[in-house]
Amino acid sequence: MTEKLEIEPIAHIHTDFPSKFGIPRQSGVVPSLRGRIVFCPKYRNADALRGLEGFSHLWLIWQFSANQQSGWQPMVRPPRLGGNRQVGVFASRSPFRPNGLGLSAVEIERIESETPQGPVIHVLGADLMDGTPIFDIKPYVAYADSISQARSGFVDDVEFSHLDVILPDSFRQKLGDELAETLIGVLQNDPRPPVQAGADKTFGMPFAGYDVRFRVDGTTLTVVDLVKLTDV
Repeated sequence: MTEKLEIEPIAHIHTDFPSKFGIPRQSGVVPSLRGRIVFCPKYRNADALRGLEGFSHLWLIWQFSANQQSGWQPMVRPPRLGGNRQVGVFASRSPFRPNGLGLSAVEIERIESETPQGPVIHVLGADLMDGTPIFDIKPYVAYADSISQARSGFVDDVEFSHLDVILPDSFRQKLGDELAETLIGVLQNDPRPPVQAGADKTFGMPFAGYDVRFRVDGTTLTVVDLVKLTDV
């Protein structure tokens, strides 16, 4: 009998997404999204990161921690297919998987070797919720990890389109230009659940300490309110 593998988090990532809603559905879709990888106390050893500064990207192996009680199904409805076509769970990136593991490639922005929390890796393009546990980190190796002739199944057959985002100047001033552009990148990818994509309603999305409220009319998304979460 095969022994059961027991694993534990080595780190947690901190991002601007306190909930699942609005997180890009793949890493790298919004390249400017920032995250900080903070190691658990027993793994706070700068020697474990020696040589990592020579790499531009990382693979993160992590847990869909917000889905632990949801179970899994053999068939799922990918958002890329509008939520109305089914494929097998192993032909998808669905978070509802038997072991609930995620895999993301992120860019290394910089590495701090010494902080009060030990070494910290700053990354870009992460598609992870704040506080997500990370089980392993591996360097991205271009000659082995990039396959130019790879096919992407149904993903290749569906045209990817962005929403036009209207962010009023008053909200941009609240956020600052850098964070505003990142938010626009997130909203362009239509964070609404596919089953609600046609609903005539106002949606709310927590992001970077704000409740971002928006409406969608056709292919145009308009931010209608931006409320500091401490004020909600």
